[in-house]
Amino acid sequence: MLHNRSMPDVSVVPVLVYDDVTAAREWLCRVFGFTERWHIGNHRAQLSFGTGAVVVRDNSGHDGPPARCSIMVRVDDVDAHCEHARSRGATIADPPTDHKYGERQYSVEDPGGHRWMFSQTLSDVAPEEWGAASNVL
Repeated sequence: MLHNRSMPDVSVVPVLVYDDVTAAREWLCRVFGFTERWHIGNHRAQLSFGTGAVVVRDNSGHDGPPARCSIMVRVDDVDAHCEHARSRGATIADPPTDHKYGERQYSVEDPGGHRWMFSQTLSDVAPEEWGAASNVL
């Protein structure tokens, strides 16, 4: 898996939805000891803890009722993974798309209504290059 400063070096990343992302990231850092890696405005942040990470976000830009949790999984080939999932009956919610933070991602909803996002690193992009305030070294 390629390295990207905008992504944690882990394979599975829970994505937690909060009404107030700023308050959530401050609380998680203060109370649980997470460390902020970066944040973008008041709608998304990435936090680390030991060798793990979580993303906290609001529900803006997402269709349907707000999911309270989704899972991001980093893979080596998003297109092949997406085609594999589609060929086995998955309904793709968002097709593979390149993002300015150096990732290609797609999402799918499982039978229980959980949103899964699969992400492939395309390039190493510093969070500041796409507008995040960063604590990534």
